[in-house]
Amino acid sequence: MSNLNGKVAVVTGGNSGIGYAAAREFAANGARVAITGRNAEKVATAAAELGARGIVADQAKLSDLDSLVKEVEQEFGKVDILFINAGIFSPAPVGQISEEVYDSQMDINFKGAVFTLQKFLPLLNDGAAVINLSSVNAYTGMPNTAIYAASKAALNSFTRTAATELAPRRIRVNAVNPGPVNTPIFGKTGMPQEAIHQFAGAMQERIPLKQFGSPEAIAKLVAFLASDDAWYITGAEYNIDGGINVNPVLS
Repeated sequence: MSNLNGKVAVVTGGNSGIGYAAAREFAANGARVAITGRNAEKVATAAAELGARGIVADQAKLSDLDSLVKEVEQEFGKVDILFINAGIFSPAPVGQISEEVYDSQMDINFKGAVFTLQKFLPLLNDGAAVINLSSVNAYTGMPNTAIYAASKAALNSFTRTAATELAPRRIRVNAVNPGPVNTPIFGKTGMPQEAIHQFAGAMQERIPLKQFGSPEAIAKLVAFLASDDAWYITGAEYNIDGGINVNPVLS
């Protein structure tokens, strides 16, 4: 399949996990790709591996987004695919949520996503595809995820409104809601490794398909939504979660 030939794709948080897998999928299907990330060394390594343009940018900082847009415009001109993927997860139970935990997740996961789309609008071609990476946590009520879940629920609501408002330009805006996926995001939470293993084991048992998803599986769905094959899909949410959101009480 090479149905992204000639298209320009930008992937925020593309130096690891789902973003990296999506950037690789876009490139394999013929797109020219730019990735972003906050760590210069990791961005440079990933960009070299992918054959992509690497740009250091923090999605939570509007000044970084301004610089990102300028660099993309200078190198690529217009953009056909915007995958707003960058996000963080900081677990905390209700009653022990710090202002830092709240601000960091809302700033990156929601505010950053909103302004990434807004600042890229002048570069988006009519008929472009925007994909927001959300999460089934927006609906599950999982303990210790109140702020993360709220940031993703807000992102899904924003997706629907943006899809309506951008429809006159035929810009399609959709959300992908992964369930548990093997990515580095859990290692960045500060949780002890043993706690991460225990959490992962318990979570896997609750998934009807009894296994975590892979970044590559999510990337396949993202690439489809980015393609012209999905021309009639906008304002939609796609759960890709092994069934956990359909049968949340299974064990």
